[in-house]
Amino acid sequence: MTLPATITLPGILDSLYDLMAFVTSHAREQGFSVERIRDIELAVEEVLVNIIKYAYGNCDQKGSIEITCQPADGRGFVLEIADSGIPFDITSVPDPDVNADINDRQIGGLGIYFVKQLMDEVRYRREEDRNKLTLVVHKTVSS
Repeated sequence: MTLPATITLPGILDSLYDLMAFVTSHAREQGFSVERIRDIELAVEEVLVNIIKYAYGNCDQKGSIEITCQPADGRGFVLEIADSGIPFDITSVPDPDVNADINDRQIGGLGIYFVKQLMDEVRYRREEDRNKLTLVVHKTVSS
């Protein structure tokens, strides 16, 4: 498979396996380590489940999810995940206080925190009534 490559499937849980397989196969093809592939899988699965559950969750008519993988200067690749669900900018969600006692933490937000921590860059834009989330991931972990 060559990059860039795109897959578009319905925004339902039944599509999750195929969407994840698409991303994982491209990460392997690009030479990512097993550890970085796990990071990518965790981040992308979190994003996809959030789209399915929240962006389309209360909609009678489910939209699609489109994922595009493209190379990033030989250092990794860029994933763009697009949906037509309700607008939601994950980059604006404040990070949870991970040092707080478990009983004092607010519910939610930990998955988004992991996405931001695992990816090298996370960008959001709303364009033509679509959410577009860009995840940049390098082959080696940025410090």
